Amino acid sequence: MQMACHNNSTEIITKKIQYDVNIKSPNPDYDWWIQNLVGPQRDKLVDLIIAGAKSGKWQAYDYFNDSINKYEVRDIFADTTVVAMTRTTPPYETFDTMIIRQILPHDIERLRFMEEWSIDKQNLQFKKKVIGIAPIARRLDFNGIERWQPLFWIYTDKDFINSIKNHK
Repeated sequence: MQMACHNNSTEIITKKIQYDVNIKSPNPDYDWWIQNLVGPQRDKLVDLIIAGAKSGKWQAYDYFNDSINKYEVRDIFADTTVVAMTRTTPPYETFDTMIIRQILPHDIERLRFMEEWSIDKQNLQFKKKVIGIAPIARRLDFNGIERWQPLFWIYTDKDFINSIKNHK
């Protein structure tokens, strides 16, 4: 694999890598800094991302890289499900009901990053360029099973944004 050079000793390791980072520790026995941002900083970061997407300050994208407007972003924060239920009294008939679950800022416990990585071959110093960031909410389904819901992408790299537009 040939790597592109920024200068004589710096090479791009990968132009695109994606991974999730816990920002709220899954284990209270961990040291405070392991898989965790301190509450006030975590809240500020999550609020910055959400407010920017909901206001339209930053262009948000769905997981097919289609742009979504601020109203579509706002709609993401409410899950609406229609379920069939059975009455608890005779004649125990079934009925449909709508359940609306809000996604609140404290539900966002992970961030998904898309980055470009470079390395300086002389000293093994890595440089990471953030291309995009996606908030991920912890959700429990009706059976109590945990799932992680990516909400939207905000891309920070203009070249990547242009490549999306050129591929549409």
